[in-house]
Amino acid sequence: MSADPLLDETIDPAEVAVEEGANEGRPDDRVDDERHDEENRLKPEYVRAVRLALEEDRKGEVYELVEPLHPADVADLLELFDTDERTDLTIAISDLMTGEVVAELNDWVREEMMEALPADAVALIADQLETDDAVQLIEDLDATDQRAILAEMEAEGRAAIESALSYPEETAGRLMSREFVAVPEHLTVGDLIDYLRIHGTVLGDFFEVFVVDEAHHPVGTCSLSWILTTPRKIALTDVMKRDQTLIPVQMDQEEVALMFQKYALISAAVVDESGRLVGQMTVDDVVHIISEEAGEDALLLSGAGDGDINEPIREAFSSRVRWLVANLGTALVASLIIAAFGGAIEQLVALAILMPIVASIGGNAGTQTMAVTVRAIATNQLTKANTGRILWREARVAILNGVTVAVLVGIGTALVFSVPLGAVIALAMVINVVTAGLAGVLVPVLFERAGQDPAVASSVFVTMVTDSMGFFAFLGLAVASGLVS
Repeated sequence: MSADPLLDETIDPAEVAVEEGANEGRPDDRVDDERHDEENRLKPEYVRAVRLALEEDRKGEVYELVEPLHPADVADLLELFDTDERTDLTIAISDLMTGEVVAELNDWVREEMMEALPADAVALIADQLETDDAVQLIEDLDATDQRAILAEMEAEGRAAIESALSYPEETAGRLMSREFVAVPEHLTVGDLIDYLRIHGTVLGDFFEVFVVDEAHHPVGTCSLSWILTTPRKIALTDVMKRDQTLIPVQMDQEEVALMFQKYALISAAVVDESGRLVGQMTVDDVVHIISEEAGEDALLLSGAGDGDINEPIREAFSSRVRWLVANLGTALVASLIIAAFGGAIEQLVALAILMPIVASIGGNAGTQTMAVTVRAIATNQLTKANTGRILWREARVAILNGVTVAVLVGIGTALVFSVPLGAVIALAMVINVVTAGLAGVLVPVLFERAGQDPAVASSVFVTMVTDSMGFFAFLGLAVASGLVS
């Protein structure tokens, strides 16, 4: 018998084979079953079957149809139903409405359901969840509902959620998990293994163990692979990794995601202002952050607000219309430029025919550069240290693009209309594309320097610059060249 307790427990290879075999083929089975299509989405026929059983009040059949689904698929199914149907479906499958299902729901759908449920029911669901998921469950509810739900919760869970809600939204303090494993630095590997075995049922899932000093400051980490492959008598201080990435509680979630990406982290300790370990961020949390931030930036660039199909119509209208109104104002600038050259357009109708080409190409060029710039700012690739270099780079790209497109449109215009008009539109095209490239960098950078999200309104102002400059350059050059008086 081995002296190492870890090796005392005999593992039957047959059992391992059975367990591994049990998991094999599950993805294919799930894809090929009657509920999922090839892309692992719920089939329309299956959704219709659930809806029909619900409409005919066959609750037992509804339960049988939904019960085999994974919690994430139950959440997807709920999101496919209208509000009234969703309430009836929730009642029919109440036993299946676990915290896992609620945690997977779309933000708008979850908030709607939480507002419809009594406080004790929401508290019951929150008690099943980890702290970060429970916070997400109730953080968007109004203060009265939050107090009612917290009053129904167990004391330990209530204290953890209240602590999380004290931090600003989208910070590490709000999002971190308060369930983690921290041990004193005087332990050996064997001591740690014994501790984990004794307390394993309450520790939850973890990827590494944090080693702390007497003041609860993190001094190192031990990954599970190190713990399992190191002799019991070795001290933790001899095997732990002392260099670690610490995340302040006030750090924005986007910066947290960048740190995980940059340093290839699986988990990281979160510390308060005094440097004490208060929580951890794990890679599964960061995946959600990355997905959320990427979608948010894309929607903000278009002025579509949250852009969620479950968002109430009033909120969707409010978030979108203000940017359309702002765009109307900036479009008036371009209209005034056209009006100033109204006489020239009357003399040469070809100007009116060709103007949209100049503005459209400039707008597309500006959008390309703006998208690259916003992404570079979001990923910390563009900073104050390299703004000048990036601006010069995009200017050179814009010159090459402008000249290429200008040659093509100039030749086409010369063949259809006249050589002088071809030269005018070619020069105007170069000017507008270069201007678009510079605006695509400068507008987001200026927003970022002013402390504003560069994705929010950059598109409106870049479009104004490219349209206005396009019209002014083309019409102004036409007048200056003598094509019109």
